[in-house]
Amino acid sequence: MPSEISIPLERAAELCKAYRDKHGVRMFSQCWGCVKYSKGVPEKLCFYNPPNNDGCKKVNELFEASS
Repeated sequence: MPSEISIPLERAAELCKAYRDKHGVRMFSQCWGCVKYSKGVPEKLCFYNPPNNDGCKKVNELFEASS
């Protein structure tokens, strides 16, 4: 089922960083694995899901709250 959320890549990256800055990255959490294996490249982070960039539940929640 396609998502109705469409987040610009730059905004998704900002929200991801904001979430990590606020909550930290616990060892072996979803964020830890995402950051570790993506090496900070936005196109490899969990939220990257063209064309909507809605692949991360936490980023989606922050985006909906800020809209």
